Amino acid sequence: MRHLVIGASGAQGGAVARRLVADGRFVRGFTRTGGVPGGVESFPGDLGDAGSVREAFAGMTHASVTLPMVYEPGLVARQIGNVIEAARAAGIRRLVYNTGTRLPETDTGVAAFDTRRAAVEALLASGLPVVVVRPTIYLDNLLAPWVTGPLRATGELCFPLPAGLPVAWLSHGDLAGFTVAALTRDGLEGRVLDAGGPEAVTGHELAAAFGPEVRYAEQDVDAFEAGLARALGAATAAGVAGTYRWIAANDPVKLYGPGPSLDLHPASPRTWIAARRRETG
Repeated sequence: MRHLVIGASGAQGGAVARRLVADGRFVRGFTRTGGVPGGVESFPGDLGDAGSVREAFAGMTHASVTLPMVYEPGLVARQIGNVIEAARAAGIRRLVYNTGTRLPETDTGVAAFDTRRAAVEALLASGLPVVVVRPTIYLDNLLAPWVTGPLRATGELCFPLPAGLPVAWLSHGDLAGFTVAALTRDGLEGRVLDAGGPEAVTGHELAAAFGPEVRYAEQDVDAFEAGLARALGAATAAGVAGTYRWIAANDPVKLYGPGPSLDLHPASPRTWIAARRRETG
């Protein structure tokens, strides 16, 4: 088994690549920057370039795909078309596509949702042995400086989600576990798996996992977007912020709950937070 991880330099793809390496797998990391985790064969390239995508897939048997955080429909369609053609030419035995987020079932007008839903439809219609993983919101987002800063300074956990929305938060490490299971277990082809943590908690319950003195504060999405833009650029920040505006306007209670366990044991927020504290002393 030889695994191609598209997006191996990112937080999500990097977690998948590290997990596969730890399991003793051969891993090739396709990335725009060339920076990949240790033990991964680096393959710099651009998903918009059909030739480089085809070269990256050559000789691979399995693929994990996470698209870059760009949301222009034409570009995303070309990227996923290149992936489909290259995977078909390579005779890929299993391709796992990580949408990066849960997806509403219909068009929303939010490019970060709609481009990913179109990618799912194209992959499932391709005839390839595809498994789709739709993760909920990541616990690792709570490590961002615009979250940790107010938490330390004021005891407020600030995040742009409605306080009463239950979310089955998932870590990048547990996403990797779901992805590896989707890559290697029999009988999953054609399935769409909603990956999530073991329990859905509200904002107030999430804050309580940090300690009884911590309060939850629903962050203004414009302020969130401004902070994210400083880290990831204006276009990416606008795309991500659009998903949180949609959540605030629609209050999708059922969208962010736990998914099928696949006999895995993802960490609860309380367990994950305790582990991060042990790591940092």
